[in-house]
Amino acid sequence: MTDHEQQSPASFWESRYRESDRAWSGRANAALEREAGGLTPGRALDLGSGEGGDALWLAYHGWSVTAVDISPTALERGRLTADSADLGDRISWIEADLATWIPDGEFDLVSAHFLHSPVELPREAILRRAASAVAPSGVLLIVGHGAFPPWSTHRHDGPPLPVPDDVLASLGLSMSDWTVVTSAMVDRDAVSPSGETVVMTDAVLALRRAVSV
Repeated sequence: MTDHEQQSPASFWESRYRESDRAWSGRANAALEREAGGLTPGRALDLGSGEGGDALWLAYHGWSVTAVDISPTALERGRLTADSADLGDRISWIEADLATWIPDGEFDLVSAHFLHSPVELPREAILRRAASAVAPSGVLLIVGHGAFPPWSTHRHDGPPLPVPDDVLASLGLSMSDWTVVTSAMVDRDAVSPSGETVVMTDAVLALRRAVSV
């Protein structure tokens, strides 16, 4: 067992964020901009929000956002950025472990980006609860790594990362109630910690829930 695997999720991620002044770029994920850019703003749920790049983008574009993460340091950074951008009243920041947290109410967009972890994370159960929180005519957006970044500390000797069809199957949805909007492996440019430009592949799944009759 590695040192990471001996840590609780809360201690691992809090330590991860405290290692530096900022863990991520602060920009929204490309898949979110592409998939949500044409949606009518409403209530959005950002699962594993980190320092708030996606939540801030959504709030700026008119969404009312609930941002959930396990790290208080990450959430505080997001909150401070939101306040400085006059977006604080559009985002609720919730410190919670997604392994046990249950969404309150329904959302027009539920977004989960890169829920991969070297410590315990019941990803399939989290994503099933995410699907149940999508309002009628709302969208579920799940984005994962198609391959781990070369610099990743995640273990590379486990099972292959799930492709969109795998994720869809794991959700156990009745497809009479959902429409697949996007199911694709999408390349994007990224910058490594050493400053090199690399091509990353995202596994993107977007589903729209049917309108209740």
